[in-house]
Amino acid sequence: MEAINVNEFSHGPVNVHVIKSDTYKTNTLVLHIRADLTEEDHTMRALLPQVLQSGSKDYPTRQKIRQELDGLYGATLAGDVNKKGENHLISFKLEVANEKYLKDSTPLLEQAFKMMTSVVTNPLAENGAFRESIVKSEKRNLKQRIQSVYDDKIRYANMRLNEEMCKDEPYGLFVYGNEDQLDSITPEELYAYYERVMKEDLFDLYVVGDVETDEIKRLVEGNFSLPGSERRKEKTPSTASAQEEADENEIFEEQDLSQGKLHLGYRTNVTYQDDDYFALQLFNGLFGGFSHSKLFINVREKASLAYYAASRVESHKGLLMVMSGIETSNYEKAVTIIREQMEAMKNGDFEEEQLEQTKSVLKNQLLETMDAPRGLVELLYHNELGQRNRKLDEWIPGIEKVTKEDVIRVAGQAKLDTIYFLKGMEGGSDE
Repeated sequence: MEAINVNEFSHGPVNVHVIKSDTYKTNTLVLHIRADLTEEDHTMRALLPQVLQSGSKDYPTRQKIRQELDGLYGATLAGDVNKKGENHLISFKLEVANEKYLKDSTPLLEQAFKMMTSVVTNPLAENGAFRESIVKSEKRNLKQRIQSVYDDKIRYANMRLNEEMCKDEPYGLFVYGNEDQLDSITPEELYAYYERVMKEDLFDLYVVGDVETDEIKRLVEGNFSLPGSERRKEKTPSTASAQEEADENEIFEEQDLSQGKLHLGYRTNVTYQDDDYFALQLFNGLFGGFSHSKLFINVREKASLAYYAASRVESHKGLLMVMSGIETSNYEKAVTIIREQMEAMKNGDFEEEQLEQTKSVLKNQLLETMDAPRGLVELLYHNELGQRNRKLDEWIPGIEKVTKEDVIRVAGQAKLDTIYFLKGMEGGSDE
């Protein structure tokens, strides 16, 4: 794999990561703004990027922002929130054509940079408050977004599993906040929170494209000014488990639907910062991550118990989530077979060739992720979130080195914490 060089520098509180590559005909900017996930702030934090995107002092409406983006050869800008472990991220992503590959000499990167930083650092506010009409409108939109999760039963079941499994931990909080809290947020409170974000949060800006570090340094220094203050510099440690010895929790919920959603949460006691991280990824691939995995073959194909059956890992919380869609009457059978597949993993009931197949699929998936600028950024950002710095050219050798014994050891640490079953009523309708 070709080495990926990352040039890094800081401007005030902003850590800048420049990935020079002539692979892409576009330049991609990704700004991650990081803070702890908290009950007090998570709803305001979910609302904030939507309000910021509604207009800045330089571009006072969404329409003005869209017009500016259209004028930059159809550039795109999107802001949203996400959670990684117990970090709550506000992220802005901008993609713009690289003027090097156009006949037009318009400085597209510079103009796009100015626009994104205007949205983030020069918001449409006066007298210590955001515009009331914008806040009201975006609260309504966010409320609809929260409510839409109830219509998507897979996402709903995943949210409920997180809530139940991590009810006394920040990770249990819903990324888009709490609908009841939303109603009480005022334009003044939201602006005061914005000012706190600008003073206290950790900022990481990634630039991917055929660019020069000196040029990016000039753009950052000329456009990105944040108030100086004391920010925490240390990285938030990943928390693998807060309830290692907890008894298994079984939660049933009933709704009017025809297909039940059976989701199980395991604590793996392994996170990105641990030596066993790649072994965890391979364990997940063998257990439920890919189409040749035990869950897919035994729960879905052989037993025909599930419409889908898969698992995924949360890298910075050390959780393994199993997701399946089943008939309500098949609950006991499905849980039994899922438990059996986990025991098989702990007993090493898989062949070396299956491990090699999983390595190949995982490496291909990794290379595909690296092929996309945003995927590349997400992989690099793991190093900021955890307490472990891994260069991208270490990933594939790290995967290749994992042995069967490593996978069995990781499997042996996994402990079932919570079973959540969203079951259908008799004669329920399709969701």
